[in-house]
Amino acid sequence: MTGKKLIIAALVLALVQIGFLSWIIAGRAAILRNGKEVLLKVEPVDPRDLLRGDYISLNNNISRIPVKLIANIPQGAFSSDDDSITVRLKKGADGYWQPTAAWLGKAPAPAAADEADIAGHVAAGWDFRSPDMTIAPDYGIDRFYLPEGEGVAIQDEIRVRPFGIKLALAADGTAQIKALMDGDKTLFEEPLY
Repeated sequence: MTGKKLIIAALVLALVQIGFLSWIIAGRAAILRNGKEVLLKVEPVDPRDLLRGDYISLNNNISRIPVKLIANIPQGAFSSDDDSITVRLKKGADGYWQPTAAWLGKAPAPAAADEADIAGHVAAGWDFRSPDMTIAPDYGIDRFYLPEGEGVAIQDEIRVRPFGIKLALAADGTAQIKALMDGDKTLFEEPLY
């Protein structure tokens, strides 16, 4: 390859990489800007990541779903590797959204105007045989990173009074954390970019 072709190939590769990263960032920003907002109650867990800094681990009111909410449990009665799940949410009297139904895969019908669907994944091996069991879907919203030094103080406050996270949900159920809430007060908001 000549020097000129090598430079052109390097530029094309750089543009492809920049385009891919821009596409990921723009997709996240579109959900934050245009997604349906829901508020979930959070519970405390350890607040520090040595590589990325302070965070709040977001164990929330949809972190565990009762098996009895799942409408289409398969014959095998165990989850397979990385099953997708759709959980239908509805706003409760306290302002926090609660799970009302769930489906492995996609929901059979779109959510009503006062409902929202969140998409997640279920790891292999969850037992669906007993309606009294619960499963723990992964929605990709389990951490909220904070400015350095803020995590421990907020984690202690979560143990005392209710906190929540405001989510933005895309039409396909993809979730992005929009803000950390202390009651009605926004503590930290995610920037679009």
